[in-house]
Amino acid sequence: MSRLVIVVEKPSDWGSYYPSEDVVSATDYLQNEGTAAASADERVQVINLCRSYKYLGVGYYVSLLAEARGHRVIPSVRTLNDLRRRSLYGFDLDDLNQRLGKYLRDRADSAAFSIGVYFGHTRHEPLAELARQVFEAFPCPILRIEFERERVWQISAIKPTSLTTLDPEQEDVFAAGLDVFSRKIWRKPRARRRFRYEIAMLHDPAEVMPPSNKRALRHFIEAGKTLGIEVDPITRADYSRLPEYDGLFIRETTSLDNHTYRFSHRAEREGMVVIDDPVSILRCTNKIYLNDLLHAKKLATPRTEIMFRDSDAQLAALGDTLGYPLVLKIPDASFSRGVVKVEDEAALRTAAAQLFQHSALLIAQEFMYTEFDWRIGVLNGQPLYACQYFMSRGHWQIYDHAHGSARGQPRAGGFKTLPVRDAPAAVVKLAQKATAPIGNGLYGVDIKSDGARTVVIEVNDNPSIDAGVEDLYLGEDLYRRIMAEFLRRLERKRLGIG
Repeated sequence: MSRLVIVVEKPSDWGSYYPSEDVVSATDYLQNEGTAAASADERVQVINLCRSYKYLGVGYYVSLLAEARGHRVIPSVRTLNDLRRRSLYGFDLDDLNQRLGKYLRDRADSAAFSIGVYFGHTRHEPLAELARQVFEAFPCPILRIEFERERVWQISAIKPTSLTTLDPEQEDVFAAGLDVFSRKIWRKPRARRRFRYEIAMLHDPAEVMPPSNKRALRHFIEAGKTLGIEVDPITRADYSRLPEYDGLFIRETTSLDNHTYRFSHRAEREGMVVIDDPVSILRCTNKIYLNDLLHAKKLATPRTEIMFRDSDAQLAALGDTLGYPLVLKIPDASFSRGVVKVEDEAALRTAAAQLFQHSALLIAQEFMYTEFDWRIGVLNGQPLYACQYFMSRGHWQIYDHAHGSARGQPRAGGFKTLPVRDAPAAVVKLAQKATAPIGNGLYGVDIKSDGARTVVIEVNDNPSIDAGVEDLYLGEDLYRRIMAEFLRRLERKRLGIG
């Protein structure tokens, strides 16, 4: 169960809004009058609306003591510290200049501009996505984003501000934003009383090739219930709700440059149990990093060269080094996308020119044909499931994107799921060795074995677990084992172990 506490510096600061028993003064809150949690199962969410958050000021102490009392508070002390560090303003905004220039093109006579952001909302609709991103990075009730123009428009400052600075129109936007935010806090309060722990399961309902299909997501939810865990599906829009939970389970394709990494990183900072953890995402999603890591551990991989842009001599020698055909990959390729097989030097140069548009470095690997790839699921260092993924008919990869469906689904080869004990011991052992330098999370290790060699192709931090595929042998027990690992980690964290 969650309880909302809105802290204002002076009662008069709330004068423009309806009276509410949720609103307390900073003095009362700091003196702990009526705001202690009623029970261990009740969670207190504090919205700190003090006039200033300056270091060692009243607003700062409200956030500091909220954290000391185990309350969830916005803004957190970490957010307040981050807002003082301007070096953090460059987060996930590579296309900011272009968007700002388009939106502010009519302000030719102006060199400065600012917008208000209220719980991630703004009245400047063209900048709504920017406002949401800023709030996700710096969760603070009221922010002012200041822009300045030299040659192009850019963010000059992100500053917290107070209720007392708002005009009537801004007060309306703030009230709407608070209403949405507070309703999210109160979501499902009754259901949560039944469970000891709650896990947020991040997914994207619109993802074309998600790591888990809808039926698998339902199985995770049911498996959690049998263990006393509520598994609550969330989306990227629920970033601000993340601290409500005890754990985060990512069932959306991960990437270092999108919200999945931000979710993982924030959840870890909040002390939550996280799968996939940010270190695993870092080590697995970039194949150049992963190749160096596997090579350093002397694990068998296909012969590999790292290709540098504008290195003509290296490109010309690649055929002698690896032989033709060979495979080119962009570092963050997934589901067979961004991977090209080339048959000769002419095709190599054409493919390299196209792929170098997306990355300064490429991976070139010897082509090693097998009828199928092994996928060994590994959880906390132990093998979990074994699958054979067969190549798509008439194609050299598992997924054939060139002959997909009208809905964007690629054509895929068949599969065979079998007990781990029936997979070759060398394959299973290599999979365990490959995950050891990554971490203790949930991984899917892709391995090729042609009779002469057994090699690691890649380690996936966000492996596919689809109902009707990876669960064909273990059935519901596959989902229970994963949820049981969450429970083990949650219990250890509660006891202060590890």
